[in-house]
Amino acid sequence: MQQPQPVDGDARLSTLIAERFGELPAPARQLLLEHLHWVALPAGAPLMRAGEPGDAMYLVVSGRLRADLPCPHGPARRIREMGRGALVGEIGLLTSEPRTADVVAVRESLLARLDRDRFDALVALSPEVSIAMTRLVVSRLRSEQLAPPWAAPRTLALLGLHASLPVAPFAEALAQALRRWGRVKLALAPEGDDDPAWQIAQWEADNDFVLLVGEGGPPGWARACLQHGDETLLLADARQAPPATPPTRVGEAPRVLLLVHPEGSPHPQGTAAWLDALEADVHWHLRAGRPEDLDRVARLLARQGVGVVLAGGGARGFAHLGVMQALNEAGVPVDAWGGASMGALMATLAATQTSPERLVAVARRAFRRNPTGDFSLLPLVSLIKGQRLRRALRAAVHELCGHDAQLEDLWRPAFCVATNYSSAREAVLHRGDLQRAVRASTAIPGALPPVVLDGELYCDGGGFNNFPTDVMRQQRGIGLVLGVDLFARKARTLSFDEVPGPWALLRDRLRPRAQRRYKLPSLLAYLLNNTIISSLNRQSAAHANSDVLFQPPVDGIGLLHWHRLDAAREQGLAHAREVLARPEVQERLRPHLPSSPPAATA
Repeated sequence: MQQPQPVDGDARLSTLIAERFGELPAPARQLLLEHLHWVALPAGAPLMRAGEPGDAMYLVVSGRLRADLPCPHGPARRIREMGRGALVGEIGLLTSEPRTADVVAVRESLLARLDRDRFDALVALSPEVSIAMTRLVVSRLRSEQLAPPWAAPRTLALLGLHASLPVAPFAEALAQALRRWGRVKLALAPEGDDDPAWQIAQWEADNDFVLLVGEGGPPGWARACLQHGDETLLLADARQAPPATPPTRVGEAPRVLLLVHPEGSPHPQGTAAWLDALEADVHWHLRAGRPEDLDRVARLLARQGVGVVLAGGGARGFAHLGVMQALNEAGVPVDAWGGASMGALMATLAATQTSPERLVAVARRAFRRNPTGDFSLLPLVSLIKGQRLRRALRAAVHELCGHDAQLEDLWRPAFCVATNYSSAREAVLHRGDLQRAVRASTAIPGALPPVVLDGELYCDGGGFNNFPTDVMRQQRGIGLVLGVDLFARKARTLSFDEVPGPWALLRDRLRPRAQRRYKLPSLLAYLLNNTIISSLNRQSAAHANSDVLFQPPVDGIGLLHWHRLDAAREQGLAHAREVLARPEVQERLRPHLPSSPPAATA
């Protein structure tokens, strides 16, 4: 694993040390440089394992590493990804405690190692080194509290799959879009006779993004691109069939499918076959000839994407339609949608990239009949049959998509949060039948029948996570989260001490509403409210995860007031316009708006 010192290695490492330890006096930085030695880590190779002694620290010079926390009863949990300039293992070096995570090279990586004995000698000569490292550790721990596990890639490998889509022009256009977010190096072939690893390391040091085009270069260039890409972009023509065998995977770099559709093409279809054939980790749909789609890809690659989260809330969820209209008026580009319960339904409709006006018309037609009005005469599983809701969903999906779409067929990525009843856990649905996913997310326990997915029972997601901003924060590419919460409960004092019996309640319900004595929720509203209340302990954290928070008042609109679509939409529209007009919100959104000036480029 140890690597001979490269040509100009000291100069490159000295520059990186100055960036990371700039507060140190120059003599202390020189001492640090003299105590480091080079390490080359192949793609997929482990750097350290949880439980091992903390006997060294590493400085990432080039490459990408992934830290996972082992879980005894399930898959490991991703903690973070680390690229150029990151310190790895410094906490163990300072505390002498064992490693707490597994660290693996996502792709070929070059590191500088500082062993414990050399660290101790260095601290004895220059105590400022220990102080500087402690400050770096504290700074990293603070920044990681809200940081997503998907760090922005510095080096991207672009690989074309079809001759019908020339890669070089696409790469030029993507590089131009990325320049909005920093300095970009577009490499169609190696330059000079240097080892590609060191050449790429120098490009990474001089740029914010390096785009390696893996075709058209000399022999071995395509493999070098794949070996050194933090992420592999697979450019595919949606008019073609998926390949029979996927391209060879080198290392553990995630695969991003860029599926290009002709301009004016109908709704995507058959995306699942592409994902399975290419073993892709994530996918983004594009339409040829649309610069705004390349801008969206650049935002997501730079981890500056905009995600919108819609909370559940029954008929109050129609307020989401007004917020969508206000975002559209303000020119806010939305790159991903997600939600729970009614919010999941609205999020998936929005992800079809249909105009707000048409969405309102589709929703109005789909919900013209009370979707919770088909009561079951034999309520063994639920009070409501759920057939009306199923028909409403099917009608809306067919009108917007033209077929029985899958979640992955939506123009924008979308997720639905549901509850896996069989395993008693929160479930985030990204793939599979769109209608069934939405039905699972909206299946209120006791009110609507649960949904069977892959042999397990699923029900309403509001019980676990009614406002899943934390889930959006974890989506690849998302850097700005807009949240729309609908639950602003006002306490109401009752004028009686005991809940009356059924006959007294029935007599009271037969009176005009204004004359009723017992202001109690209906059984359906009671079940729905309880589902939402059970996740309210996460509401403060969900609000904190929102960079911009919308809370439409939805005055006078009950959870089952399906006939009040227009009133809810108007309240959502008025509230969102007011929020978007605030100076602090405009300042927060400005970098993501299409009219914002690009960053300075080299």
